[in-house]
Amino acid sequence: MLVSFASVLRVLIAAFDGLQPAQVSPELTPVVHRLVTEGVTFTRHHAVFPTVTRTNAASMVTGRHPGDHGLAANSVVVSELAPGRVIDALEPALARLAGSRGGRVLLAPTLGEMLAAHCRVYAAVVGGTSGNAYVHHPRAATTGGAVVHSDFALPSRHHEAVHRRFGPWPEKQVPSIGRIRRVADVLLDYVVPRVDPDVATVWFPEPDVSQHAAGVGSSPAREALREADAQLGRILTSLRHRGVDPDVLVVSDHGYSTIVGVVDVEAEVRRAGFPSGEEPGGVAVAPNGGAALFYVRDGNPTVVDRLATWLAEQPWAGALVGTQPEARGLGLLPGDAAGITGSRAPHIAMSLWWDSDPGANGFAGRSYATGGVPGQGTHGSGSPHDLRSVLIAAGPGFRRGVASDLPSGNVDLAPTVLALLGLAPDPSFDGRVLAEAFSNGAPSRPPARGSAEHVVERRTRSGPLVQRLRLERVGATTYVSSLEAGRA
Repeated sequence: MLVSFASVLRVLIAAFDGLQPAQVSPELTPVVHRLVTEGVTFTRHHAVFPTVTRTNAASMVTGRHPGDHGLAANSVVVSELAPGRVIDALEPALARLAGSRGGRVLLAPTLGEMLAAHCRVYAAVVGGTSGNAYVHHPRAATTGGAVVHSDFALPSRHHEAVHRRFGPWPEKQVPSIGRIRRVADVLLDYVVPRVDPDVATVWFPEPDVSQHAAGVGSSPAREALREADAQLGRILTSLRHRGVDPDVLVVSDHGYSTIVGVVDVEAEVRRAGFPSGEEPGGVAVAPNGGAALFYVRDGNPTVVDRLATWLAEQPWAGALVGTQPEARGLGLLPGDAAGITGSRAPHIAMSLWWDSDPGANGFAGRSYATGGVPGQGTHGSGSPHDLRSVLIAAGPGFRRGVASDLPSGNVDLAPTVLALLGLAPDPSFDGRVLAEAFSNGAPSRPPARGSAEHVVERRTRSGPLVQRLRLERVGATTYVSSLEAGRA
């Protein structure tokens, strides 16, 4: 049923969880492909590392790298909440963090908070995890706006109202057809008319759910992607029938790889003699698919060094990133260059081993993972196959039929949305305004573009582990393009 509304939605962000550029086609995603022809395609778009959802969602809404916004991954240690103990960053834990003394889920303001300061409203309907939903706008109950998820809502009054209007959320299935449709229903028939947002995000949980369960490009993933594409088309058609023509940003949080081996990293660390993170000299291990984070009790430099030596000797280990000032001297890649250094950062972040060989259904990219089953899909690593994601922009604010090869990233979403609304972006953003795509004319002088590479060696009994951090740069904004490791 169509419901009339008075809102003039200015910007719609449509997130397809885990969508790869190679999956956008006229046959599989006709609606998204039409936006390609009508708008701007960013052919060098980047996730942040680690390439997991909640970290990238936080970067999208804050315009900051993980070290600055403080949510390092999906599975993390947050010392304010549980020192030395790994938590899954889902709604119950994040709500406890928000309610703790001086607690903030994110250490940087979100798009919802920034819009509220200008009497504008942000809302999100998220079909993925509760943690993904929560980080979109943790302070919605106090600053205005809304977040709607199957498990909760911010403010909480929306949860029961949505339940009364639509009934229980569909069960989680593979593929997630019911939840894809429900996300579109809630956006069109509840959030837009009742919350009246200036900026809205609709987050489809696919193809991520199906690719984790059945493999990259699998039949369930294709079915789910077709449905998500169709629901985006339904949303846009419904908005146009009401005279609303927003700028549309189609984005994905990360790419994908195929699992070639599964490693219980925590069990391996314990077998190597490192105690748990709650014990003196201990190490907390946070598994994150193609990445793992290591938190050393009290930051003991001797333990960090010993841990780095042990990790570098493991066949499933890839590049090692350190967040302490002495990282480079320890043979670790610099965390500040990778965007992960900050007050909540792990002491070491590891990309598991990966390569570019064909995986499931011919999609390039294979990786070790901390969970799952070989042949299934994963992400999280510093592989270019995980780091390369999707951004397509179309609507009145954007140029038509353009492919931009200037590097861009998920950190650019918040500053670009603010600029579309005529609001000045925060100068402390890590991301930039994608002004080269705006319909009012590209900058007379294109921003400077470049690249950089950091190379370090970590000596081991089997020879040095050579590690490379490759970066792309536009102006002052940097994007991680790969984290690589190999034996000399």
